[in-house]
Amino acid sequence: MIEISLTAQLVALALLLVVSAFFSIAETSMMALNRYRLRAMVRLGNRAAARATVLLARTDRLLGVILVGNNLVNSAASVLSGVIAIRLLGQSQVALAVATGAITFLIVVFSEITPKVLGATFPERIALPLAYLLGPLLKALYPVVWFVNLFPTAILRLLGIRPGTAGEPQRLSPEELRSLVLEQSHFIPRKHASILVNLFDLERISVEDVMTPRAQIEAIDLDAPAEDLAHQIATSYHTRLPAYRGELGNVVGVLHIRRALAPLRAPELDKAALEALLAEPYFVPADTSAVAQLQYFQENRQRLALVVDEYGELQGLVTLEDIIEEIIGEFTTAAPVKASAFAWDDAGSALVEGGSSLRELNRKLGLALPVGGPKTLNGLILEHFQDIPEGGVSLKIAGVPMEIVQTQDRVVKTVRLFRPQPVPETVATP
Repeated sequence: MIEISLTAQLVALALLLVVSAFFSIAETSMMALNRYRLRAMVRLGNRAAARATVLLARTDRLLGVILVGNNLVNSAASVLSGVIAIRLLGQSQVALAVATGAITFLIVVFSEITPKVLGATFPERIALPLAYLLGPLLKALYPVVWFVNLFPTAILRLLGIRPGTAGEPQRLSPEELRSLVLEQSHFIPRKHASILVNLFDLERISVEDVMTPRAQIEAIDLDAPAEDLAHQIATSYHTRLPAYRGELGNVVGVLHIRRALAPLRAPELDKAALEALLAEPYFVPADTSAVAQLQYFQENRQRLALVVDEYGELQGLVTLEDIIEEIIGEFTTAAPVKASAFAWDDAGSALVEGGSSLRELNRKLGLALPVGGPKTLNGLILEHFQDIPEGGVSLKIAGVPMEIVQTQDRVVKTVRLFRPQPVPETVATP
């Protein structure tokens, strides 16, 4: 009988632990690969990524060859450690106990925790080179892997579970995509990241959130004198104006200013000719999502829509530019500068109109006013008081101090906002 030296046995044990570590690091790094990045690398012609993709297309086979090899090596290491312990300490229960504790410690530390932490930390650096070794190993051990996989596959099918594959990346929800963009924003310009985040937020807002309220709509009254109509059209800052009769809720069409240039040149404005130039009004429900409305604008080749509530009453007006500004930020300079410039002065205050949009105030002043209820500052204040406050009243909403400067006709006309003070960090006293 050939006597194997103690040194050879220790070297063999070390080699078994190294092989076990190889299987552990291969399992963790392959499973931790970013599937989207892997597909991008395949498109760029990376051969190692292509091999890894082939292996990940059948995770049952990949895990089968890794686990078969790993458990086989660990079992051999356990037996060899027992032989070494008996050789050093004699054939006793103490030797077996020492061998069990020692091999458990060595496997856990050197063959499990350490390689798996490395594999999870550097998945691409490790998994892609190892794909060249795992492919041939899978072919060599395929009969064994196929036989072993028969049993877990049968058990899973009995439980009504169909084994999946990891070759195709799982679909990400909008919230997951949003978090991904925010976490990886250092790879792309800040402005581009902001646009992507705004696109995800567009699903959660409706046209009611971005529309111009009814009280702020500039429109023309076809029953007004011709001189007043001509002056209003000639001095308008907008390219399209809703036209109504009598009261704003009775909209009969939309006038494109460019089409009205010829009638305006006449000595006296012809109302009949002006009315013939009106385009049919385009109405949308107030709860239509902003992203759906953007698609409707594209499909119907429209740039302006009138927003109505469930009873058909006019609530406001939304344009293509309103929705685009929600994505890329404000860009138009066609409209005159409002009395409220939405900017803090040197004293840390801002004078704004009560009809200002809460979303616009949050975006331009960096506030966090609630937008789940009323859409304007006036509505938010009235909801807070449950009454119509008088001028000079001060209040605080969502940490924003504000003072009501003027109320008129049962609405809050002007409000002075004050920049919120940062909350000081509290230090725990022993």
